[in-house]
Amino acid sequence: MTRQFLVLIAAGGSFAMLAGAFAFQYLGGLAPCELCLWQRWPHGAAIVIGGLAMLAPLAVLCWLGALAAAATGAIGVYHTGVERGWWAGPDSCTGGGGLGGPGNLLDFANAPKVVMCDQVAWEMFGLSMASWNALAAFMFAALWILAARTRP
Repeated sequence: MTRQFLVLIAAGGSFAMLAGAFAFQYLGGLAPCELCLWQRWPHGAAIVIGGLAMLAPLAVLCWLGALAAAATGAIGVYHTGVERGWWAGPDSCTGGGGLGGPGNLLDFANAPKVVMCDQVAWEMFGLSMASWNALAAFMFAALWILAARTRP
């Protein structure tokens, strides 16, 4: 396989994951939590890096793509742990969702709805979207590394 083909598959995978996330959000009505949004940014970076790597076949771009894929994979693992109660998540989207404390109860009706990071919104074969993101992202990272090690 050529470096450009590997880059195309890895960046295309990030594109597919991001497109799927937006489809779940806008077509399926499944609002993302804060950690879901965090997972999207590295996919976006991987797509941009993939475009640059198609134009300039530099190994450093492939390593950056691998870093972006690994980053979203790591966030996915963290999010999975939060969903399963293995560790605490951000105060802004876990437990009480930051709604406790004086004054907040009075303004509860006007507060925006918080999508909780510690609740699984969708799963398939026992794995949440965060878990699937992590698995896919680490596969993409492996493709990026293979691309970096392949001669152009």
